[in-house]
Amino acid sequence: MKRVLVLLYGVSCYAVFFATFLYAIAFLGNFIVGNSIDAAPAIGVGQAIAVNIALLAVFALQHSIMARPAFKRWWTRFVPPAAERSTYVLFSSLALILLFWLWQPIGAVVWQVDRTAGQVLLYAGYASGWILLLTATFLINHFDLFGLRQAWLYFRGRPYTEIAFRTPSLYKIVRHPLYVGWLLIFWCTPTMTAAHLLFALMTTAYILIGMRLEERDLTRAFPEYESYRRKVPALIPFTKGRRANPLADGVRQL
Repeated sequence: MKRVLVLLYGVSCYAVFFATFLYAIAFLGNFIVGNSIDAAPAIGVGQAIAVNIALLAVFALQHSIMARPAFKRWWTRFVPPAAERSTYVLFSSLALILLFWLWQPIGAVVWQVDRTAGQVLLYAGYASGWILLLTATFLINHFDLFGLRQAWLYFRGRPYTEIAFRTPSLYKIVRHPLYVGWLLIFWCTPTMTAAHLLFALMTTAYILIGMRLEERDLTRAFPEYESYRRKVPALIPFTKGRRANPLADGVRQL
């Protein structure tokens, strides 16, 4: 019975994630949903900034703390190991749902691209970010990343085995295609309001900081990762062994 419950729990957590994923496309792209990231403001600027920073901080803390190996070792004293990843996915989804629900638009327009060619280019970049993001998850095992593999193996009575370190296709070009996808999503927009800019700046900073923490954990878990890190750039393709540009200098060796 416990195995069935863990499997149902894993599937349910994935369903919440998938619904959140679809809503995020609409929220960040200003499609369909009413209270999108660039909607009309409803409260004062100072209050909106404070609320949005708090919402982003909640997501960042949850996402980072629950991903750390030390937290996982403590957490699995209370949660079945087979459900640990699904629980992480569920809490991450809930943090995003809270952000979507309480997000406060600010209104001031930082840039507005009106030319059709420019809009098409930016929307293509936005769509490419989501495609890249999803593709990268399948390259490293999508179902393990979102907890379904763990729940399924437990249901079948088979022991969980860690995914071996490998660098398929996109991972031979950059170490973090997932993050490249997110950056395209955050910045490729024909309408950049102050609230959107706040979101993009804070999430970009979070990615750069989180990337360093993640790479520290990966180096400890996989001895070969250090050699991989020296050979393949983190975010900007084809920059290893070349003179760094200003952005590469700012995220040196991340």
